[in-house]
Amino acid sequence: MAVRRKVSREPTRAERNIAWIESHCRIPEGKFVGQPVKLTKEQCEWIVETYDSPTRMFILSMARKNAKTTFSAFLLLLHLCGPEARPNSQLFSAAQSREQASILFALAAKMVRMSPDLLQYVVIRDTAKQLACGELGTLYRALSAEASTAYGLSPAFAVHDELGQVKGPRSELYEAIETAAGAQQEPLSIVISTQAPTDADLLSVLIDDAKRGGDPRIKLRLYTADESLDPFSVKAIRQANPHYDVFMNKEEVKRQAESAKRMPSSENSYRNLILNQRVNLTNPFISRGVWDGCAGEVDYDALAFGEVYMGLDLSARNDLTAIVAVAKDTDGVWQTDPYFFAPQIGVKERSHKDRVPYDVWAQQGFLTLTPGASINYEEVAIWLAEYCSTRNVVRIHFDRWRMDVLKSELDRIGAELPLQPFGQGFKDMTPALDVLESELINKNLRHGAHPVLTMCASNAVATRDPAGNRKLDKSKATGRIDGIVALAMALGASSATDERLPSIGSDYQLMTV
Repeated sequence: MAVRRKVSREPTRAERNIAWIESHCRIPEGKFVGQPVKLTKEQCEWIVETYDSPTRMFILSMARKNAKTTFSAFLLLLHLCGPEARPNSQLFSAAQSREQASILFALAAKMVRMSPDLLQYVVIRDTAKQLACGELGTLYRALSAEASTAYGLSPAFAVHDELGQVKGPRSELYEAIETAAGAQQEPLSIVISTQAPTDADLLSVLIDDAKRGGDPRIKLRLYTADESLDPFSVKAIRQANPHYDVFMNKEEVKRQAESAKRMPSSENSYRNLILNQRVNLTNPFISRGVWDGCAGEVDYDALAFGEVYMGLDLSARNDLTAIVAVAKDTDGVWQTDPYFFAPQIGVKERSHKDRVPYDVWAQQGFLTLTPGASINYEEVAIWLAEYCSTRNVVRIHFDRWRMDVLKSELDRIGAELPLQPFGQGFKDMTPALDVLESELINKNLRHGAHPVLTMCASNAVATRDPAGNRKLDKSKATGRIDGIVALAMALGASSATDERLPSIGSDYQLMTV
């Protein structure tokens, strides 16, 4: 009788890396400090996904206290002195603050000190936040955006730690590291973070791009609570916390949920940090879920053939001018048509300053750039007159700021428009915001997910007076809100009467405020 011989196979790249981590790394802190690492089921899955198929970037987003940074320290040591190490390679971790940058270094350094095997080969330079393996010539450095960005890098491996803290779609440090990686044959970047507050932030842009699947080498693991769930339920918490049943302090997490439930002011922070949802921590006037619920396709026939109401929010010479038109369709749903203007010169600098891609939006047709370094009100006046000439525009509400300049341009071209001033204080804004909020909550408005208008919605913050009246407060906003101001005025125009406010004429003196 023939004896069947057992056929052994070579371990995969991921299996080899898992075995190395569990053989040489120690738990750096916590209840089981100093003990050999035993990777969780989820951590093994992430390693398989990263190393057993071509990967340029692995994005891992989940709630806090799931050992994200510890996991990235394992990968760092793999590339510094483990089986993924390449002779003379440079490794980096990047964070927005020096404090955050030091966390990954400190965890990796603790692992080295606890492992007799690693300590033989790795030199720890605490002051410089560096780890070096002399035998292989590999060097790891922790970088922070607070320090001057160092160009001339050539990273074979990089960790972008808590990239969700980057406001806006750009980070000089991120771009410096990622563009420098082009000199390597097979660079690998790990992005590890809780979600960013808005769709326009860098991490959100990367996550949304990965979801579309345009580049199969960009992998995404996103753990976030479904917004349809009770946010304080264990089911919602588990969705965002893959290690909830492994090593997290369940009682502490439940306590945080109860605290957020009692105090609404803490809910957005809880949703972001514990449920890993994309929410603005400043409690914006319009919640992301409500806004997204109205992102359906716009019916432009309603705007072409129905009664149109408009809001006009002019800007200072080098800022954003917003014009929003609204009209009801046959079902009584408001359809929006937003337009934005900005000066062409300096658009890249303003994109960097405001941390939003004005230049990209202009290329995509969502923003009109006027010639020069300041808003060309002649072009705005001509556009407004042409738009109104082809539609049944009943009323245009405007903020008085800079309106004298635009009125002069309208007079010069002989345009007579149904303009009415609209105050920005509690008296006029309260009813307009009530209408806007009601229509959004009842999903009685369609905005088509226009990116500039969506950016304004995510930034808008309302303040109240002692009587409970509300107005939009630009001083407390996290960015531009001009589009939402114009949308509120447009809906306010729909409920106004011709007698409510004086129209522009000889009896009305324009003011600049």
